[in-house]
Amino acid sequence: MSGDQVFRLPDLGEGLTEAEIVQWHVAVGDTVTIDQAVVEVETAKAVVEVPVPYAGTVSVLHAEPGSVVAVGAPLISVASGSGNVLIGYGTGHAPAARRRRIRRAAAVTAPVSREPGAARVISPLVRKLARDNGVDLATVTPDPAHGVIRRRDVEDAIAAARPVAAERVSAGSPPGERIPLRGVRRAVADKLTRSRTEIPDATTWVDADATGLIEAKNALASRGVSLLALLARICVAGLRRFPELNATVDTAAGEIVRLPYVNLGFAAQTDRGLMVPVVQGAHLMSTAQLGAEVSRLAGLARAGTLPPAAMTGGTFTLNNYGVFGVDGSNAIINHPEAGILGVGRIVDKPWVVDGQLAVRKVTQLSLSFDHRVCDGGAAGGFLRYVADCVEQPATLLADL
Repeated sequence: MSGDQVFRLPDLGEGLTEAEIVQWHVAVGDTVTIDQAVVEVETAKAVVEVPVPYAGTVSVLHAEPGSVVAVGAPLISVASGSGNVLIGYGTGHAPAARRRRIRRAAAVTAPVSREPGAARVISPLVRKLARDNGVDLATVTPDPAHGVIRRRDVEDAIAAARPVAAERVSAGSPPGERIPLRGVRRAVADKLTRSRTEIPDATTWVDADATGLIEAKNALASRGVSLLALLARICVAGLRRFPELNATVDTAAGEIVRLPYVNLGFAAQTDRGLMVPVVQGAHLMSTAQLGAEVSRLAGLARAGTLPPAAMTGGTFTLNNYGVFGVDGSNAIINHPEAGILGVGRIVDKPWVVDGQLAVRKVTQLSLSFDHRVCDGGAAGGFLRYVADCVEQPATLLADL
């Protein structure tokens, strides 16, 4: 079929209505094939590669990197291409499994960085951050511990350049840096604002002796069980005992909905900001399976390849903010869930054991909960059960 085929930004799922162009993988005049990934876009949930459903020669790129495109708006035009389209975009052509293999192959073979002479860069968001702030990546030295230029390296370069830039700013110019609320940052801002607006939350906390938990983690390390996996196992067991917290409020119907399954979200800090991957069906998994799934999702989140579907459907969230070296937090509930368990850093502290003072590994646990779904009795019972399992992990055996 001859003539230009206009491919429009497809519906990427989960109610997303727009996406920001991060970078094009093709230019006008390039030849493309069906299913070839041609552009990388950032939605409110993830960075994804979009394949083109036509074969032919690129005639028009309808949006520049950094611009926001609405779902259904023209994305790319291909001349003299086939009329075949991808499943989900129109009529079917290539099997879904084949499309996934092609996209994975494109991700593996894509050049690490398109900046001439620049050091090794993996994330397109880091390249965009550098480009938007006039930072030459060739002048940026990556952290030796990682070997690649990361967001923090670019931010340090931007901060170092600010005193020089400030000298060029006229006296009448407004101070401060303006950063657009887009993509993941905007989604986080919207969700947290809605949580604080709609949910009457309360927080309770307790200190716990985590010496036994650390010993259990060390004993299971060879099975790939991490501290976060053990905490996830405890969380799921606690929700089984106190289902009031594994719930949501249907405000339109005026009902509390207690859910028969546990989809456990866990907070993960990445170069793109805070993300909450969700372990689907956590109540059906063993501790080792939980550990493997948490590790897999965390890796995708850090790489910026976590699909939108992997961040939806959560029923409860686990937040291990202790990795930031802090003891406690009044965490904000991840709307529309009813609770979030926070775990502080584990440090040596004096603790009374069998009437004797000893040095133990101590952590602070906190629970923020929706006061509409339960009162302090259920919330305190859940937190106390979690603390008991942290202090004596063998307690979990009674629930397995």
